[in-house]
Amino acid sequence: MANTFRVITHDVMPASAGTPETLYTCPADTTAIVLGLILTNVHTTTVTTDVVLSSDTATGVNSGAPTANTDVFLLKDAPLPEGSTLEILSGNKLALQTTDILKIDCSIADKVSVALTIMEIT
Repeated sequence: MANTFRVITHDVMPASAGTPETLYTCPADTTAIVLGLILTNVHTTTVTTDVVLSSDTATGVNSGAPTANTDVFLLKDAPLPEGSTLEILSGNKLALQTTDILKIDCSIADKVSVALTIMEIT
């Protein structure tokens, strides 16, 4: 099994406020470990941000899980003051399975800059 470290960046997102935009989708035959996720407000006023983990992994893949996964908020309506940065999952890790998606939303379109660091295990 190969381990590949990756950084995924997006200068501004989402394209439309209120519609979470995909930052990363875990590829087939891959497990990804989220090592860090940084959000920066590039607007001239405070915005609120969301980070959504969209997962539909079936119960059989999640040995011991009673039902298939669903979408969950990793961050919900978090205020991000002008020019500030927020690191979520600081010191923690998050495992993503094939087809899991990380999505970003913001109260104002194209006003949050994002950097994601992951390790893909293939």
